[in-house]
Amino acid sequence: MAPQRRAGSRTAESGGAGAGARAQESRRLSSVMKGNGQKDSRRKWLKVAFLLSSAMLGYLLSGSYLLSEEGVTEVLAHYGEIVKDKFIEVPCSEDYDSHKRFEGCTPRKCGRGITDAIISRVEAERIRRIAEKGLSLGGSDGGASILDLHSGALSLGKHFVNMYRYFGDKVHDTFTEEDFHLYSEVRQRIQQKIALAFGISSSSMYLTKPTFFSRINNSEAKTAHDEYWHPHIDKVTYGSFDYTSLLYLSDYTEDFGGGRFVFMDEGANRTVEPRAGRVSFFTSGSENLHRVEKVHWGTRYAITISFTCNPDHGIGDPVLT
Repeated sequence: MAPQRRAGSRTAESGGAGAGARAQESRRLSSVMKGNGQKDSRRKWLKVAFLLSSAMLGYLLSGSYLLSEEGVTEVLAHYGEIVKDKFIEVPCSEDYDSHKRFEGCTPRKCGRGITDAIISRVEAERIRRIAEKGLSLGGSDGGASILDLHSGALSLGKHFVNMYRYFGDKVHDTFTEEDFHLYSEVRQRIQQKIALAFGISSSSMYLTKPTFFSRINNSEAKTAHDEYWHPHIDKVTYGSFDYTSLLYLSDYTEDFGGGRFVFMDEGANRTVEPRAGRVSFFTSGSENLHRVEKVHWGTRYAITISFTCNPDHGIGDPVLT
């Protein structure tokens, strides 16, 4: 007679198998939950990292700093803001020591200033029309054209001509006495502002050459004169310059892209974004090494007006002859 198995043994075996299965299932669930937990943790870190990077990018792009080809750039004046008066003092270079000094004028305090408060946008539009009318007579084949009302220098193709001689009576049909009067009035306001900012007498400053309108677009440079983007120092380039100013006649991002003015300081590049009516001014020595970014699209208009402390290098306001 075959031996009979005890029911209890089957139950025990069944229970043992069930316990093993449950333990295996428990380990599987634990592993899944652990995996899901790790995934959730990674997702949370990725989300945090994304938010942090987004916040940093937003700060860099919309705050006071931008990433550029040259590294970190501080924006001294955004095109969309109205700057009443801003002045940044910087140590003077030794450039002025190699020139005759004029007490009460030669810079002892150096720096750079920006203001939107002395030339209105309406006046800037009127001045821009002067540039447009004059440059309609000529213009460079490359990306940069100039018009100098004092000397008559005008870009024409790959060369320059004296527009007063080259076009003769046509110049009188192009400009008006009011144009030249406005030019003189604006120059005087800028001169007074520079004198106030640097603590000197405006009567000790003299307008100097070259003082000129510029029109820049993205046309390919044809001559060295079209390569406006190279870093330079006005005191080294022109000699007579002690104070330089620029009056912008068009708007960055609205009328053109690129074309910002860049102060090239050690370890940083600080820019001024052009805005019609905005005046940027600075001492002309190597403490203010600078350049203009290439214009990528549109047309940028400005006028450079510079001053000397040496009366021998002074010039008068232009007149319509």
